[in-house]
Amino acid sequence: MGDILIVDDERDIRELIGDILEDEGYTCRRASNSTECMAEIQSDPPSLMILDIWLKDSDMDGIDILKVAKRDYPGVPVIIISGHGNIEIAVAAIKQGAYDYIEKPFNIDQLMVVIGRAMETSRLRRENVELRRRDVEPPELIGSSPAFRALKASLDKVTRSNGRVMLTGPAGCGKELAARYIHANSGRAEHPFVTVGAAAIEPERMEEVLFGRESAERGIEPGLLEQADQGVLFFDEIADMPLGTQSKILRVLVDQAFTRVGGTERIKVDTRVISSSNRDLTVLAETGAFRIELFHRLAVVPIDVPGLDDRREDIPELAAFFLGLFNRSQGLPARALSQEAEAMLQTMVWPGNVRQLKNMMERVLILGDGKEEIAAAELPGPDVQPSGDNGRVVLSGSLATLPLREARELFEREYLLTQINRFGGNISRTANFVGMERSALHRKLKSLGVVTTSKQGARVAHLDEQTVD
Repeated sequence: MGDILIVDDERDIRELIGDILEDEGYTCRRASNSTECMAEIQSDPPSLMILDIWLKDSDMDGIDILKVAKRDYPGVPVIIISGHGNIEIAVAAIKQGAYDYIEKPFNIDQLMVVIGRAMETSRLRRENVELRRRDVEPPELIGSSPAFRALKASLDKVTRSNGRVMLTGPAGCGKELAARYIHANSGRAEHPFVTVGAAAIEPERMEEVLFGRESAERGIEPGLLEQADQGVLFFDEIADMPLGTQSKILRVLVDQAFTRVGGTERIKVDTRVISSSNRDLTVLAETGAFRIELFHRLAVVPIDVPGLDDRREDIPELAAFFLGLFNRSQGLPARALSQEAEAMLQTMVWPGNVRQLKNMMERVLILGDGKEEIAAAELPGPDVQPSGDNGRVVLSGSLATLPLREARELFEREYLLTQINRFGGNISRTANFVGMERSALHRKLKSLGVVTTSKQGARVAHLDEQTVD
């Protein structure tokens, strides 16, 4: 049924409780002092501990043992017993995390009820943690473009270390997914991944949320730092963290310890920190909006997560992945993108990046016509859109107001920029798609002021500012 450690300096009490519990089907161990108790816990943590608060001939009393047990083995419920009970002792025990407090001489039936409840609470907590781990699908990184391969290579390198990582990139590009990938493939994978949404927490509550708090009324309430012990703490958009909290986080990173709000005890933690930001923290540091010392502590390994503009080759693969995901998870129709729809997705502007693409695929499946293939007409286009069945298109306002020569040049420039980036800077594939000889395409690009440069392992097309006004 469960392994229970009984800690009491009175042999008769130890044996009485042990005999009764063993008759009920429990396995019991016994300890007469703090040294024996700590040796038993460290060799094999019990399912529950019954702990006397006063221990003769011991280096630690019950409260001291309780503090260590709740720090190092938070999943073990502790029932405090004492023959010298008063309300102050009971409050102190509950404050330090005891499940319950019972005075001697106690009623055996009462003790059995408390033990049963404590064991059930512990079991439910363990099952809840296990279910949450099981429900979270392992993070899957999708892509094959040079920019994606460079990102994945960097992530694979940092999984083998405990160094702090700073993930930068535009909103929606997948920074949290990258952080979860690091966690899932590291030695901390079996321990928690805890996210701190700096922008979602009220500034005045930030310290309570991070460090936890202690009070006589509510006892100990662990913060996110404690919950992430042995695992990973992910600071999502850390630029939004208040300056006052930044100073305290800096101290935690230096000491690997902190004090709960309202408490005095120093809590030690072993947590790997991964941070993210869609803003330039060095610029914020110059203006005083972010502590430069904290930036240097967090950005031991900086990794840039590219947006969709830098990995357009991956868009069809990502879209197909999301379509399959929604089919499996929500029972939405199993559909595939037509070639025209893929091309259109690769030429669209994606301010919301991967998150925006995912949302669009879900919307298309919900509102679609049910055909096996998703047509380009089902996708919202940014600049040109179908206008009926006669093949006409509606021009964007910017093109419609220009003379023909300027409109044609602007269209050609934007069209070729988009197509080159769609094919990851590959001029041969671009020439084949647009129907031009490669040499003719090079001449056209030069006349339009379009050049390609290397960025994150991929070729990216952009305007040459020296030749284009």
